[in-house]
Amino acid sequence: MEALYLLVPMSVLVVFFTIWLFFNASDGGQFDDLVGPGMRILQDDDSTGNGIGNSIGNRDNKPAREDTLRDGAATSPGNMAGTALPK
Repeated sequence: MEALYLLVPMSVLVVFFTIWLFFNASDGGQFDDLVGPGMRILQDDDSTGNGIGNSIGNRDNKPAREDTLRDGAATSPGNMAGTALPK
């Protein structure tokens, strides 16, 4: 029973501290934009400037695959014959 005299005030302090921490983070803008970072990672940004994104494939603008046709369509086992691949 004597333990309750210590545990109840400590739990009340923990609850008040948690509420204060939440409102402090909310006022500081922590929860302003929840969707933006998730959408930013989905956007295609190949213009990094450090050459990492540009090093995929060959650099002389020739088709990277031998089965690429003249009109930009390609045939492969995973692709139906003659249909264009998304660019």
